[in-house]
Amino acid sequence: MRRAVSHFPAGMWPTPRAANAVTLDFDARHRRRTLLRTDNGEEVLLDLERAVAMADGDGLQLDDGSWLMVVAAMERIVEIWCSSPQELIRVAWHLGNRHIPTELHASAIRIRPDAVLERMVRDLGAEVSYVDRPFQPESGAYAGQRSHGHAHDHDHDHDHDHDHGHHHHGHAHHDH
Repeated sequence: MRRAVSHFPAGMWPTPRAANAVTLDFDARHRRRTLLRTDNGEEVLLDLERAVAMADGDGLQLDDGSWLMVVAAMERIVEIWCSSPQELIRVAWHLGNRHIPTELHASAIRIRPDAVLERMVRDLGAEVSYVDRPFQPESGAYAGQRSHGHAHDHDHDHDHDHDHGHHHHGHAHHDH
């Protein structure tokens, strides 16, 4: 069985060279190690160093050097919109306060179906509809997966000193 050993964000890998694709919903796109079934039926072991939040168009490099494209699956999601940007921002704040996966757009917010949250946003004056779309919520301020989640072909050890202690340049400190 082939293994997917490296993840690269969309645009950071040779997309035309993908021999196959794997279509995954949001939950299945945030994994470290799991069995994947490609779109042509092959089983591939996802075997990354750490869990990565994969997005539509990302690439997975297999242990034999070939590539697999990640495709975001269509999912039933809730689309929320308001009559003004200020109301939409207020709804976004309330959803963010609950730490749920949220996809943000200029004129709408998307979340997974949740009766309690849907009632809450309606009570805040929002409109709600159900759509079938790929779901790609924000990765969060502390996640870091989108910018550093891919594997590198080099290490990050450098020969220079990273000591950022207190260096005194041309002035002295005196104890009085």
